[in-house]
Amino acid sequence: MDCSEEVHSPSDEASTPVELKKGMSIFLDILRRADKNDDGKLSFDEFKAYFSDGVLTGDELKELFHTIDTHNTDNVDTDELCEYFSQHLGEYENVLAALEDLNVSILKAMDKTKKEYQEATHLEQFVTRFLLKETTSQLQSLQSSLECAMETTAEQTRQERQGPVKPEVLSIQWSGRRSNRRLQRNNSLSPNNPLLSLVNSGLYEEDNQWMTQINRLQKLIDRLEKKHILIVQRQLPVLEDELEEFRLALRQYIDCASAQTGCLHVAVQRMANESRFILYEFWERSNVWKNHLQTNYSKTFQRGNVDFLETPEITTTMLVPASWWVLNNN
Repeated sequence: MDCSEEVHSPSDEASTPVELKKGMSIFLDILRRADKNDDGKLSFDEFKAYFSDGVLTGDELKELFHTIDTHNTDNVDTDELCEYFSQHLGEYENVLAALEDLNVSILKAMDKTKKEYQEATHLEQFVTRFLLKETTSQLQSLQSSLECAMETTAEQTRQERQGPVKPEVLSIQWSGRRSNRRLQRNNSLSPNNPLLSLVNSGLYEEDNQWMTQINRLQKLIDRLEKKHILIVQRQLPVLEDELEEFRLALRQYIDCASAQTGCLHVAVQRMANESRFILYEFWERSNVWKNHLQTNYSKTFQRGNVDFLETPEITTTMLVPASWWVLNNN
């Protein structure tokens, strides 16, 4: 499917509007929201901030960017976005066309409601409120279905990339001084330990079930000794005009993230005399944080930041020993 009805030379683009096929106006909106410096095109940083989905790597995003950039200008414009995505829409071509019609219909209805609601009778006002509520309910139901499909496809891709996970094989044999230290430690802590009685009676070597349990405990202790937590720092330069909306979105995000399993702490700091915020997140493990990035509330916050931020956010991560966190919180 061609994206535009007419082909314009670069010199004509500034004066002649691009005529888009039905359903393709979404890409005008995408460019408007992703284009942070309002120059009418997307740099790679702007492209990455908008299109990053937590699945594609940075290198894959760069490859996609250059594939779309058929003019080889190191920028992507509306024509190039339309040209690329129009080749891959499939059934979503009809979906986008229907959304465009739906958007126009809703705006017309809202305009009419605004003009006539105040002068309507109580019953007519009730009907209007009822229809608004039901329309909202239908749209939310559709949104839930789409979000479920989005989560499922993203998770499927992540699993395919990770490949099958090999089950952990636990060693049955302990060797050397380390195992002796473990046994001595058990002995010194509890002389009446039933496990120690098994060892002393000679049954220890014969009971593989006990051996497996002990080795699992050893593995757990080893993990705890080496355990690290992840600190995430997010620098968020907010547009002055968007401060109030951003604060509301940030508060909702922090409430949801703080309740997430594996989140140890979330804190935010606003730089003095600036509309720049620094968000600190502490997570038990890296994979917990990566799973958090795929949640609906996290994606909602990221999508909102496309409009709220003056420039794309800068995220840095650091692993620190878990003992630091324990010591600082005791």
